[in-house]
Amino acid sequence: MEKSKTKPEQKGRDIGIDVAQPASACTDRHCPFHGELKVRGRIFSGPVIRDVVHKSTMIEFPRKLYIQKYERFEKRRTRIKAHVPPCIDAGKGDFVRIMETRKISKTKSFVVIEVRKNESP
Repeated sequence: MEKSKTKPEQKGRDIGIDVAQPASACTDRHCPFHGELKVRGRIFSGPVIRDVVHKSTMIEFPRKLYIQKYERFEKRRTRIKAHVPPCIDAGKGDFVRIMETRKISKTKSFVVIEVRKNESP
């Protein structure tokens, strides 16, 4: 019997929450599915507003803050930078889900875990 020379497809590891595994594999060490990065803590969703920097993206979501003096709410926005592994294809305008992790760089503490192209904020 001859062994097949093709490598078995690399299966991603379970990250602990219910998300679909990426279709492709990658060798990024900051990937929660194929690398050594562990995810924990908060989960946010929002549209990608900027994806210019290599392997990084920025999402934004609105929130309201109550101002006691005027007895009204004011609109504020939160912008979070997140790491995008090569196995996840997230572009500008996509609705993504990000999850907290250890610090990856000075400003990045989140990683993209899922892209939802059919949703809107």
